[in-house]
Amino acid sequence: MNENSVPDASRTVLTGDDIERVLTRVAFEIIEANKGIEDLVLLGIPRRGFPLAQRLAARIANSADTPIDPATLVGQLDITMYRDDLRHTTTRTPEPTKLPAGGIDDKVVVLVDDVLYSGRTIRAALDALSDWGRPRIVRLAVLVDRGHRELPIRADHVGKNLPTAKSEKVRVHLAEIDGTNEVMIEAAE
Repeated sequence: MNENSVPDASRTVLTGDDIERVLTRVAFEIIEANKGIEDLVLLGIPRRGFPLAQRLAARIANSADTPIDPATLVGQLDITMYRDDLRHTTTRTPEPTKLPAGGIDDKVVVLVDDVLYSGRTIRAALDALSDWGRPRIVRLAVLVDRGHRELPIRADHVGKNLPTAKSEKVRVHLAEIDGTNEVMIEAAE
């Protein structure tokens, strides 16, 4: 690097292939923790948690002894109106909450999100979840845990622990939304 070069402000920490391997491992962890797939529901938190939940559901359904439709395992939980930062952030468009036909009462619900950071998104998800039913167990699966928790929340299933500085940003790109699959860390400006 010469004296006029500027270091790259972002770096890829998970490629598309890495994400696929991580999701396969997490899917098997979920099956093992649940001792099978009975009464299992995966609820993705919009935006990127939902496609991750769909991918996990497909892997879990493929591993079942008897054929199962992945759509019966997956849903989406909108948390927009439960967030505690609505006054401080840009307006978010609510996404519809979609529950599997069997609902969530007395089910093992795995909340799925892309990045676990302060824990405030998951706190909002727990509040929203209570309005839709009473699960038997609630677990959390995240693609990336970057630390810096502000609330006492811990993920049960983590794709990658990624120590970061608070000033850095973690960007998850998924093909369903962004056209590509990768996780990047962007340095502070």
